[in-house]
Amino acid sequence: MRAHRKFVFAALLSAAAAASAQEGPPMPQPGPEHELLKKDVGTWDATVEMLMPPGAPPSTGTETTTLGPGGLWIISDFKSDMMGAPFQGHGVSGWDPAKRKYVGTWVDSMTTSVSLMESTYDPASKSMTAWLEGPGPDGKPTRTKAVTQFKDDDTRVFTMYMPGPDGKEAPGMRITYKRRK
Repeated sequence: MRAHRKFVFAALLSAAAAASAQEGPPMPQPGPEHELLKKDVGTWDATVEMLMPPGAPPSTGTETTTLGPGGLWIISDFKSDMMGAPFQGHGVSGWDPAKRKYVGTWVDSMTTSVSLMESTYDPASKSMTAWLEGPGPDGKPTRTKAVTQFKDDDTRVFTMYMPGPDGKEAPGMRITYKRRK
């Protein structure tokens, strides 16, 4: 059985090499939209503030973001303590030229499903507005707004909005990121 897998893998490699030798569509290349993504690459110290309910002391965390496949994607890993428990999150983001939007996925240690994201960037306000669709704290599907304000090359502020007690959207969490030198 193991030899069969090696044969299949070798055949796939051979087919891929033959296909690459033939003329085909050009490989996608990073464009101007990817320059914005590359600004997130690095290690960031995070101050996490839970705003709902107000008054909770802030916690700290770390995000490490790397440039992914072909320079087309960024991969982020976040670690912190949330609500007194260790928290880990993992995201992948890129530019979708067909949608003309930034897209991404998010998974973390507080949910068992993937959240999908679509974002737009406003250069005038230097902010990215994202809509995440995935499970809410109660496990039911929800749509959440998140805004990232780019203060400068080494500071960004992420604010997640939640339905408030009156049903209106209100800031529920804020993370201030400072790039490590």
